[in-house]
Amino acid sequence: MERDARAFWIRSPGEGEIRDEVLPEPGPGEVLVRTLRTGVSRGTEAIVFRGGVPPTQHAIMRAPFQDGTFPGPVKYGYLNVGVVEHGPSGLLGRPVFCLYPHQTRYVVPASAVSPVPGGVPPERAVLAGTVETAVNALWDAAPLVGDRIAIVGAGMVGCAVAGVVAGFPGCRVQLVDTDPSRAGVARAFGIEFALPEEAEGGCDLVVHASATEAGLTRSLELLAPDGEVVELSWYGDRRVAVPLGEFFHSRRLTVRGSQVGAVPPARRSRRNFADRLALALRLLADPAFDVLITGESGFADLPRIMPRLASGELPALCHRITY
Repeated sequence: MERDARAFWIRSPGEGEIRDEVLPEPGPGEVLVRTLRTGVSRGTEAIVFRGGVPPTQHAIMRAPFQDGTFPGPVKYGYLNVGVVEHGPSGLLGRPVFCLYPHQTRYVVPASAVSPVPGGVPPERAVLAGTVETAVNALWDAAPLVGDRIAIVGAGMVGCAVAGVVAGFPGCRVQLVDTDPSRAGVARAFGIEFALPEEAEGGCDLVVHASATEAGLTRSLELLAPDGEVVELSWYGDRRVAVPLGEFFHSRRLTVRGSQVGAVPPARRSRRNFADRLALALRLLADPAFDVLITGESGFADLPRIMPRLASGELPALCHRITY
């Protein structure tokens, strides 16, 4: 068994490097996975890369297989698709998704990997973690048939929410962003696109994912009376102002946080993390989700690519890494 591996580490805020790793021998109930693709979750990973995780959130923001501590050195990431090279016969040779950082090979418990369904290409399966976040947000939001829904912020998470909610019957769904090129994502999912100033109001539900004060303000403006904003943005160490004057009270509006680290209370007794991830992988059978892959680089280029992704110099939804 080959036990040498290489991994991408954040050496210090804004600086990354490739390091050699020596893998442990897989024990009973463990698998050795050779990575095929990883995805850069640009929003969260950019905050981690620039050292923007607040000290109060260091424990909460740990990735499942993170090594090191914030702000660095730290090995961070959670969108990994590989093939099982050693492990139980039911998994051997199968493509699997795992919440593992950017690394060429790794050893984890077999329970930590999820088989990729036959109808989902491994290249698309790197989106599973993001689509899982979208599923969790919609479990929180609980949209109803015929609802008027806006997703404000067409980044990776916002677009994943749009892709999942696009299939709700009778709903008016609009994707709202300042970047007119995101209209192509909306077209791929068969929904409307609008610039913020052109978005239709009277919404029953707004999912906010722009991570900007302006986006949150516009989300509140778009709500009908008794409407709800489900806040998916994570601001790291930045403080944001929320306009709770004006019509916030008269319209009886609600802002609710949603975070993928917990299954929403309404599902918690009947669904676990494995169920949620399996559902996300099944949803990725829809080829329309390919629109979220906006770039690709080799693993060896990560130290050069990550600063450009984090700064926005290289615009991306999901940037895929090949191995």
